[in-house]
Amino acid sequence: MTNPLLARWDTPFGVPPFAEIDESHYEPAFEAAFEAHDKEIEAIASSADAPTFDNTVVALERAGSSLERVGAVFFNLTSTDTSEALQDIEARIMPRYANHMSSLYTNQRLFERVRQVYSQRNALAIEQDGVPGSDRRELLEELHRRFVRAGAALSDADRQQVATIDEQLASLQTRFGRNVLADTNGFELLIEEDADVSGLPGSVLEAARAAAESKGKSGYLFTISRSSITPFLQFADNRELREKIYRAYVRCADNDNDANNREVLRDIARLRARRAKIMDFGSHAEFMMDDRMARTPARVRELLDNIWRPASRRVAEEAAALQDRIRADGGNFALAPWDWQYYTEKIRSERFGLQDEQVKPFFLLEHVRDGAFEVAKRLYGVSFEAVDVPVYHPDVEAYRVVDADGTFIGIFLTDYYMRDSKRGGAWMSHFREQSNLDESIRPIVINCCNFPKASPCLLGMDEVRTLFHEFGHGLHGLLSNVTYPSQSGTNVKQDFVELPSQIMEHWAMEPEVLRGYARHHVTGKVIADEVIEKLRAAETFNQGFATTEYLAACYLDMAWHSIEEADCPTVSDLERTAMESIGLIDAVDPRYKSTYFQHIFTGDSYSAGYYSYIWAEVLDADGFEAFREKGLFDQDTALSFRRNVLEKGATEDPMVLYRRFRGRDPEVGPLLASRGLTEDQ
Repeated sequence: MTNPLLARWDTPFGVPPFAEIDESHYEPAFEAAFEAHDKEIEAIASSADAPTFDNTVVALERAGSSLERVGAVFFNLTSTDTSEALQDIEARIMPRYANHMSSLYTNQRLFERVRQVYSQRNALAIEQDGVPGSDRRELLEELHRRFVRAGAALSDADRQQVATIDEQLASLQTRFGRNVLADTNGFELLIEEDADVSGLPGSVLEAARAAAESKGKSGYLFTISRSSITPFLQFADNRELREKIYRAYVRCADNDNDANNREVLRDIARLRARRAKIMDFGSHAEFMMDDRMARTPARVRELLDNIWRPASRRVAEEAAALQDRIRADGGNFALAPWDWQYYTEKIRSERFGLQDEQVKPFFLLEHVRDGAFEVAKRLYGVSFEAVDVPVYHPDVEAYRVVDADGTFIGIFLTDYYMRDSKRGGAWMSHFREQSNLDESIRPIVINCCNFPKASPCLLGMDEVRTLFHEFGHGLHGLLSNVTYPSQSGTNVKQDFVELPSQIMEHWAMEPEVLRGYARHHVTGKVIADEVIEKLRAAETFNQGFATTEYLAACYLDMAWHSIEEADCPTVSDLERTAMESIGLIDAVDPRYKSTYFQHIFTGDSYSAGYYSYIWAEVLDADGFEAFREKGLFDQDTALSFRRNVLEKGATEDPMVLYRRFRGRDPEVGPLLASRGLTEDQ
């Protein structure tokens, strides 16, 4: 029987035939894809022809298409709709996959061919057929960098050590994510007494009741998924239950069970430190910065410190105000982390007159999604049309994306609801990336969120921003217009990738945009201008907390990746030392504690890189000023952003692209102003 993962997909737009794929297909498909890729690599490495850009660099771009296709399906499903069987396969495949990629980038014959082409890089044609060739120069530079960073230039013994470390890391990182998912699914707060849900809005209770019913239970079910725990901490009057669910959240994968990540993450940190030393770097942080815009950990710390100073002053003021409010309400306890959101919500409601129950009905999921689509249409001329294609889960919806002139751009999938088979958080991924190497390949992009599945699904403001954020990533993938697959869309430096997503968040709160999508889900009434004014006025409220909890996680990330292998502290010791060094107040915890910090421990890309959100926020806040100056939907500005950022992928240095769009280097002032952290705010 033909393996559908390896066969030609005779489906609309080449979407994977999900219904034909079962778990038994993956391992044989991977083995066949590994074998095919090995043969392609061997043909390039053993060629008797002198190495050239085309027969070496471009040939490598063409190689591995089968592995890319199989991997895209498998790794997307292990994130979005996993099972015990898929997790077991993943545990077996990841070390094999890591070993395969390591053997590619440490292949000495192949590296010698790349090295010879690289030695002639200055002579590489700047133009080809009249087309600027900066993408070819960047492609060669990046390919050579991958080989060097994989250890290709090391001695045989060191190279083998790096390969072994990469294989061990692949297994440990998979285990880390699996443990987080298991512990997340393992905690349930089931409340049966109505008195214990006092203070919680009706929409939150409805979602909690639906969650309980989905498990065959009665009452109200809350979990430590962000979309469930956040409203509970904001509104639940029962302080004891707030503490219970909060402690469960911060102890995720840090309990005395089989899902404990304390030693797993220390092993990851030690192995990364050992690999960095072999690669002649002082730390894993230095190793990772070498391939980022920031370049050095010192520059990252300088940025973090410059924002930390005003943020820490502001959070101290906020804490004092909350403590005053506790006393005013008759409380005789010290402000604790599980109190912060509850009392903040009280003050927010009173100061700005914003009641969650009055606002959320205006943010129906479908309306917010359509609002994001409309922003893309007005900025870039693209339209999203619902289309019937194969999907992997009933929650997934599909859209055909077309340009202003009717040209087909790609397929956009949305998967917005939480479920036990889906990892937490929100992200953008792809089943196929855009390229124009041998033919025009149109992308298949997916946005994933974890909103509570309720009818109607009403979003809070953080969730609205999340949807717009991931949509920005989606546009980066959809509007990519590059020749080479490895340069497509979001395949940019880690601290540049958040620019398109974060700049998109700005439009979500613009009055002109809000009036278009913020309509009452029952009456259809457009949100009132006075409510919009209050929402915008509240944007800088509690930013001391929001900024310090995020920055604290950045410092924690940098601390783990600055250690020596032989001097790896315990989780509790490192967390305590890292937080004491910045003076984080007791009432605030880092956004993520170590044992469930999936950004940095389930893969290398965000390790020593969680700072990239704030680095990119400097860019997005500064970049959005261009739209404020020239017009929210100014076509020249939008076209410049599309041409110089969204379409370019990794074809040029990111700072060059930003300067071309903005006309100058970014400035930090707009970021501080947008967060309300300037002296006069």
